[in-house]
Amino acid sequence: MTATSPIIPTFKTPVTAQIESLRPHYSADEKEALKNEIKKLLKEQDAVLVAHYYVDQDLQELAEETGGYISDSLDMAKFGNQHPAKTLIVAGVRFMGETAKILTPEKRVLMPTLDAECSLDLSCPIEEFSPFCDAHPDHTVVVYANTSADVKARADYVVTSGIALDLVSWLGKQGKKVLWAPDKHLGNYIQKVSGVEMLRWQGACIVHDEFKTRSLGELIEKHPEAGVLVHPESPDEIIALADVVGSTTQIINAAKDLPNQEFIVATDKAIFYKMKQAAPNKKFIAAPTHGEGATCTSCAHCPWMAMNGLHNLLEVLKTGKNEIFVDEKVRLKAFQSTQRMLDFANNLGKP
Repeated sequence: MTATSPIIPTFKTPVTAQIESLRPHYSADEKEALKNEIKKLLKEQDAVLVAHYYVDQDLQELAEETGGYISDSLDMAKFGNQHPAKTLIVAGVRFMGETAKILTPEKRVLMPTLDAECSLDLSCPIEEFSPFCDAHPDHTVVVYANTSADVKARADYVVTSGIALDLVSWLGKQGKKVLWAPDKHLGNYIQKVSGVEMLRWQGACIVHDEFKTRSLGELIEKHPEAGVLVHPESPDEIIALADVVGSTTQIINAAKDLPNQEFIVATDKAIFYKMKQAAPNKKFIAAPTHGEGATCTSCAHCPWMAMNGLHNLLEVLKTGKNEIFVDEKVRLKAFQSTQRMLDFANNLGKP
C-alpha cells in the first residue's frame, strides 16, 4: 500500500562534477603531508575517524591507516560507541553524525562538513512525517537509518538495509501493520518479499533512483558472465535484473564469495575501494545512471558524500567546528527505537 503522504518538499541537489571542480587538488607529496598532519592531530586530540563506504578513497584509506573504521552508518556509530577515543570524526552525511551522537552522547562528534545532507533524510521532514504517523496510530512505525534524529525519535524501530527485511517480516508475524519511511524503493522491495501490509512514504535516494533499466540491460548483454549486485534502494525494475540484492556490506561479501570474475554494481561507486580489497582479482563495473557521461547529479556517486575531503577534515581538527548536537529528549527517544533494532539483531536466528 502506497502512503498518501504529503507532497515531498523540493530541495536543491549539489552536482558531483561541480563539487569535484571546487575541491583542492594535491600532488602526491602534498597529499601525504596533509594526511600526516591529520594523523598528528587525530592522535593529539584522542580522536578516531569513522568513514562511510560512499566517501572518497582518500578518507577510507586514512581511516584504515589511523585505526578508524569504514562501514555503513549504524556500524560506524557502533564502532564509535565502543572505541575509547573521546572524539569521533564522522566522514559521511549529517544523519550519520547524529546517529553517532545518539549512541554515544558523552563523546564529541565532529564532521568535515555539515552541508552534506541526504535526499532520503530531506524528503522526510518531521513536520510532515509526525502528523502522518498520528493519522495511522494502528501501524508500527519503522524508519530507515537515513533519517534525522527527530524522525528516529518518532519511530518504533530504526533499521538498516541489511536487517530491514528480517525485522519487518518478524513484525508481520506478530500481526503488525507497518508504516515505513522514507525510501519508497526499499519499502516496495520489503513489502513484496515479506508480504507485510505497509504504508510507504515516498522518498528516494538520488543515486539509486538514477539507475536506468534499459542501459543496465545493455551492459549485462555486453558482460554476460558478470554478476549483478544491486542495493535495494534502487527502483523495482533494477532489482529485477539483480543476482544479489543487499546492503553495502552484503554487496561486498557477495563480490568476495560468488565465483564471478566481473560484477556490475548498482550502488555508489565509492564502495569499489572496499570491494577491491575483498576481491582484489575481480573487475567491478558501475551500473549506468541517467546522466553518466553527460550532465548528471550523481553519476553513481552521492554529491553530498563527495563534499567530505582531506581539506575540510583538517580544518575541523584545527578549529573544532562542525560539532553535532542532538536535543537530549529527542536523543533518548531515538536511542530507544535504535536499541530495539540492535536487540532484535542480537537475537536474530536464536530460538
